[in-house]
Amino acid sequence: MCKMKGINVGIKKLDFTEHRGKMAAYLTDGREIILPLSFFPDIKNLPLKKRLQWMILDDQFFTFEGMSKVYSVVDLLRL
Repeated sequence: MCKMKGINVGIKKLDFTEHRGKMAAYLTDGREIILPLSFFPDIKNLPLKKRLQWMILDDQFFTFEGMSKVYSVVDLLRL
């Protein structure tokens, strides 16, 4: 993977425990985005234990242990 052209913000951390039924994404520019898990059915269907096994790839993408789908910072900002 490589960084997306024209995108200068990355993902620092994901959190699934602070807000019930939601995912918090902490970005490198200081923003915190809180989104309902219903926007991401594949993630919502993961048990919490699996959701906590997230991985950030090239600062702009994330996925989970055992999941083939990869999400991007654009997916978070587009919603």
